[in-house]
Order: sequence, then structure tokens, then C-alpha cells
Amino acid sequence: MPQSQTLKPPRHVAIIMDGNGRWASERGLPRTAGHRQGIEAVRRAVKAAGDMGIQYLTIYSFSTENWSRPQTEVSFLLDLLRRFIRQDVAELHANGVRIKVIGLREGLEPTLVKLLEDAENLTRDNEGLTLQVAFNYGSRQEIARAASRLAADVRDGRVALNGLSTELFESYLDTAGIPDPDLLIRTGGEERISNFLLWQCAYAEFVFLSEYWPEFNEASLQRAIAEYQERERRFGGLKVSA
Repeated sequence: MPQSQTLKPPRHVAIIMDGNGRWASERGLPRTAGHRQGIEAVRRAVKAAGDMGIQYLTIYSFSTENWSRPQTEVSFLLDLLRRFIRQDVAELHANGVRIKVIGLREGLEPTLVKLLEDAENLTRDNEGLTLQVAFNYGSRQEIARAASRLAADVRDGRVALNGLSTELFESYLDTAGIPDPDLLIRTGGEERISNFLLWQCAYAEFVFLSEYWPEFNEASLQRAIAEYQERERRFGGLKVSA
């Protein structure tokens, strides 16, 4: 592996933040305590990513499947998101972080939608780390929405049928304009991607960590990146001998 690759951080890191509830249960605490500590881990991850020169960080904050959890837990998670935006966006903006939110907004409370939009609008011209938050997000649903919009444009003559391509399709995804993840990290010991960035992670490297998300810190990110840097990314091709 070329030395330059071992020294270069991944451009885009995506994280499935898993294990809040189990972290709390093992300590005899309510699940809400785990989610509260999880927000602290988000703050640590964002700072560490910026310090390491990572350009894009995507976090899976709330999936479309999370609505099936008990209503009290769902309400707590939504309140946590609101508090995070109100308390942290000004500091993130001051540090040059750009915020982008992906996922379905239809059906969400208007006040919550406005908070998300205000955070995006405030930071849209920042040139530091891009923090992409997947909220009310499911990758299969994202792909279906993109296919539906593309089909409508073909039907209405805005797109030629013979002009379809993967690049064109990507422009209909929620992540349009954001490069695909180089590295996907999942905490909590599970080894699946749970309907997260299925299209975008076609050639991502996966690193699964046993530690729970509330335990995640800069050293955790460094370990995952070190493992990523040990791998040889061929994108379906063969290694070229020197």
C-alpha cells in the first residue's frame, strides 16, 4: 500500500450510532440516559472528524423504523434533537461546519422541520466539515422516492429515457452533491447496515466496533480509520503491480 494512502484520512465517514440502550441497561439506567450520553458522543465525533481533516461526516440519528419504538422513547429522541439544534448549531456555525439533513420531512411537526431548515440555511455557505444528519431516514425509501421522481421526469419529457445513468440517478437521491462514504463505522457490536445509505455505500469499507455509541471518542475514530487505512481499495478492479 502506498505510504500516502496510509497518511490520508477518508474523505467521508458515515456512522451508525448503535448501543445507547444497551449501554444504559448494563449500568442499571433508563434507556433515555443512554441517548443523552449519545449526544455527548456526537459532539466528540464531530470535533474529532474536523480535527482529523475529514470533509464529510454522516450520522444515522433516527431511522424510519425508529417510529415503532415506545412513544415515550420516540418523544425523548425528538426532544434531544431539538435541544441539540438549539444548543449546538451556533457553535457548529462558528466553527465552519455545514449542516445537511437527509430523510423524509413530510409528516414531521412543522416546528421541527423549521428547526432543521434554519440549521441548514444558517450554515449552508460554511466550508469546513459537512455534518450530514440522517433523520427520519431509510435508504430503501430514499431510493424509491428517487426512482419515482426520475420516472415522473421521464414521463413529462424532462429526462430522455436513453439518457438514464447511475450519475443521473444519484442526482435524485437525498445525498445529491455529497461524495459516497469511504468508511462506514457501526458501534455496538452488530454487523449490519440497517437500511442506511445502501446505494452510497456500494464501495465503502466497513468497520464494526464492539463499544457502545456513548463510549465513542476520538480514539475510537482513530482506530477505525487506522483499520480503514490498512485495507486496499480496488473498487472491483485488480491491484496494479509497481
